[in-house]
Amino acid sequence: MSQSKLVVHKRTGADGVGHRITPAGAGWTYVGFETRTLKAGARSKLEMDIREVCVVMLSGKARVSVDGFDSGVIGERASVFDGLPWSVYLPPHGAASIEAVTDCELALCSAPASGGLKARVIKPDDVRTLTRGEGSNMRYIRNILAEGDGGAESLFVIEVLTPAGNWSSYPPHKHDRDALPEESYLEETYYHRLRPAQGFAFQRVYTDDRSLDETITVTDGDVVLVPKGYHPVGAPHGYDLYYLNTMAGPKRVWRFHNDPAHEWLMA
Repeated sequence: MSQSKLVVHKRTGADGVGHRITPAGAGWTYVGFETRTLKAGARSKLEMDIREVCVVMLSGKARVSVDGFDSGVIGERASVFDGLPWSVYLPPHGAASIEAVTDCELALCSAPASGGLKARVIKPDDVRTLTRGEGSNMRYIRNILAEGDGGAESLFVIEVLTPAGNWSSYPPHKHDRDALPEESYLEETYYHRLRPAQGFAFQRVYTDDRSLDETITVTDGDVVLVPKGYHPVGAPHGYDLYYLNTMAGPKRVWRFHNDPAHEWLMA
């Protein structure tokens, strides 16, 4: 069976890089995504170029500095399942330094920007949380950079916890047309983690005409690319699912379109 072009598995690269997804590599325009795993005392460089970056502490503690800005020591959770995240917003046109205070994992979510905002720390208290859905469609949302918060020029960054046995990004929805006010064009990555880590989950990515229709088996640490189409996720019994969404497009507006075949579920 051939490997899906929509899934990127974790690898071990230079500078602790586990994933490095660029717009050119993904075949799109806006979203970039990386993960890095650093040992205590290690330093890692980050060139923003013309892109804003949200550094999300997945686990451990680190310090981020750039052009006179110093985050101080941030991070406190042992894993993505243990509490709300610390994050840092970095504007474009700089070169940041990331120092690992303890062994740590971090995600770098990026998108084009002009530089209209300043670097800042996003504390756990700044993260807006909500519960979405009900029954086996219930999941828990952590909005790090969300619509209407003025916190970024292009980026949306959201964590989602889906309990074992539940569905998420469901009913299936899409946001692949620049057709406001009905729908916005947003590229998206899903960075998946599972508890326990030996588990698996499923994500389907499909379009109305089925020119794209893939069902992907997701394992711990996988990234799924969503260039277009609907993209529901299912977590099997016994395995909690976390994912980190990075979205961006020509306008920082999130307007989605539900699959008409499953719209009745919203009632």
